[in-house]
Amino acid sequence: MAAEPRWGSGGGAAALLLLLLVAAASICHAASNFLPVSDAHRSAALELFAPVDGSFGSLEETSEALQSFDILGIERRTNVRGSTCSSAVEVLGSSSSPVKDVFYALKVSSLLKCDVRQSQLEAIASRLKSVPSDASSLNDFYYSIGGLVLIKNQIPVVDVLLEDADKVFQAIKALSQSDGRWRYSSDNPVSSTYAAGMALETLAGVISLASNEIGQSRIDAVKNDILKLFDSIEKYDDGTFYFDEKVDGVGPLATTSSVVQGLTAFASTASGRVKLPEDNILGLTKYFLSIGIPGDAKEFFNQVNSLSCLENSRVSVPLILALPATVVSLTNKDKLKVRVTTALGSRSPPLKVKLVRAFISGSKDASVIENQELIFDSEGAFHILDLLPTSIDVGKYTFVFEIVLQDSEDAKVYVTGGQTKVPVYISAIIKIENAEISVLDSDLGSVDTQKKLNLGKEDDVSLAANHLQKLRLSFQLSTPHGHAFKPHQAILKLKHEKAEHIFLVGNSGKKFQDFLGLVEKFFYLSGRYDIQLSIGDAVMENSFCQDLGHVELDLPEAPEKAPRPAAQPDDPFSKYGPKAEISHIFRAPEKRPSENLSLAFLALTLLPFLGFLVGLLKLGVNLKNFPSAPVPAMFAILFHVGIGSILALYALFWLKLDLFTTLKALGLLGVFVMFVGHRILSHLASTSSKLKSA
Repeated sequence: MAAEPRWGSGGGAAALLLLLLVAAASICHAASNFLPVSDAHRSAALELFAPVDGSFGSLEETSEALQSFDILGIERRTNVRGSTCSSAVEVLGSSSSPVKDVFYALKVSSLLKCDVRQSQLEAIASRLKSVPSDASSLNDFYYSIGGLVLIKNQIPVVDVLLEDADKVFQAIKALSQSDGRWRYSSDNPVSSTYAAGMALETLAGVISLASNEIGQSRIDAVKNDILKLFDSIEKYDDGTFYFDEKVDGVGPLATTSSVVQGLTAFASTASGRVKLPEDNILGLTKYFLSIGIPGDAKEFFNQVNSLSCLENSRVSVPLILALPATVVSLTNKDKLKVRVTTALGSRSPPLKVKLVRAFISGSKDASVIENQELIFDSEGAFHILDLLPTSIDVGKYTFVFEIVLQDSEDAKVYVTGGQTKVPVYISAIIKIENAEISVLDSDLGSVDTQKKLNLGKEDDVSLAANHLQKLRLSFQLSTPHGHAFKPHQAILKLKHEKAEHIFLVGNSGKKFQDFLGLVEKFFYLSGRYDIQLSIGDAVMENSFCQDLGHVELDLPEAPEKAPRPAAQPDDPFSKYGPKAEISHIFRAPEKRPSENLSLAFLALTLLPFLGFLVGLLKLGVNLKNFPSAPVPAMFAILFHVGIGSILALYALFWLKLDLFTTLKALGLLGVFVMFVGHRILSHLASTSSKLKSA
């Protein structure tokens, strides 16, 4: 059963690609820095829920748009109240409207404060109160109970209380399973995690509508179901928790949203607290934040609505520690800033943020910082590490923070999740020294030609070498603290007009290349080779891709069977342009017979048909045996129409239809003709037997 919606250039390109991969790696690792809802979400909401002709679409889509706007604090810029309220009132005024439509009409009228008469709501309440007694599925309970809750919140004087609330509660509870999941109906044996969220939200509505208090034992049984449901929760390595549906094809976002909305709704109405591990609540919040900004309106609503439920729940309100920027520049003397807010970006209660330790990511070395309290800036609501110690140099680090609430009473309301690990990149301008490029004699190792380089700026060196010599490139990189720096990528490229080759420079900053080993790779092509050096790292602010100059190579003549370079287009982008037109000369048509001969052949093909008609006349064919009774006459007519249709189909095949289309149509007509033909022949046989017996 489908889940119902909720109500609640070769070498240069290669070098550039490698540099982009370095940057991409930093983005992937920064995924554990979960940012709360911001103005970017508000801008996205205005785009995703843009009204068309003064309407957001269906009542369900309208309610999701309006709820999202309310949660994010967005003023409704477009006046949709008039047309939307008219649609909602029309649905509420019809006694034949489905319960689901009534539910969303009530929700929209509540959000827009539509003018709905009290007498009309009383009639709707009376109708909805009768649904649970005959409900056969969880959806029936869900929309009817949800509608009554909306009426209660809109006009409290309307009688929406359930006299048999305990019986309804037990009927819904009967759909629960031993693993904490629920079925959509008693006839459907398949259990669902998504349905569990719907059931919890429905039970919360029953509790709020009960004229008599629901027994505590029944509520405790549901709390136990919640604990069992959370035994099946799944986890990512970054500390995010989520629920995944095993049936129905519902995605993890919709499933997790369903559980969160059901959990928070039940916790807000049931007596006593629902005790769940703090890391589960914080992990669910981080899961919704890790999605970023969904591009689908339904997913966007599920995200912000779930975060709103968590922020306003009686379970625990999660606090999110986030870094506005995970890259700190030593060159610019940036300060490390930390902000602690709720998931929707609201300010946190009074607290302190401690930097427990910081260490180089992927290293077993000791911590470079330990036990340091950050300074709170009340103006920007940041916790700041003012100065980085000299023990922190350029590189990737893992900072471990801890939130300490100043008021012990806040610990009963908020959940901090213990220690939080965040990757931080310390970047700087790397100092480049002693850069030079030389041509060496292979045998003696003596320097034939040596040129100084000014890396990071313009260079245009000119070298000459033969296949018996070597090329040496050397440079030294150092951090602002004077430590040697090893870049993630250092690439040297030699490019001829017909060939090129890429070399990886070692982390030592030196590269020796014997030209003898490159003769075949360069296809024995002598001439000018441009030299290009690319050095990049995620923490190197002055990464570059620079042309150094050129080297004139004198290579030996190519042997007879040596491979040749592929032909290079004049324009490297010409291969993406329009292709040459392909011309094809068709075979000259065969000589056709004369028109008179063709017409004579056509007359010969029609002779059998004419003979058939003459034979029918000689046999005295007539319609005396045509059935007179209405039903047999109808079958007789359909039989002849079917025969005629088959003949017409043959004619169409001859004129325009292809074989496959004809066979499909013939198959359908054949079955039809066989059926009606059998009926009329059976009638004729029965009539004939009666005449003989008479």
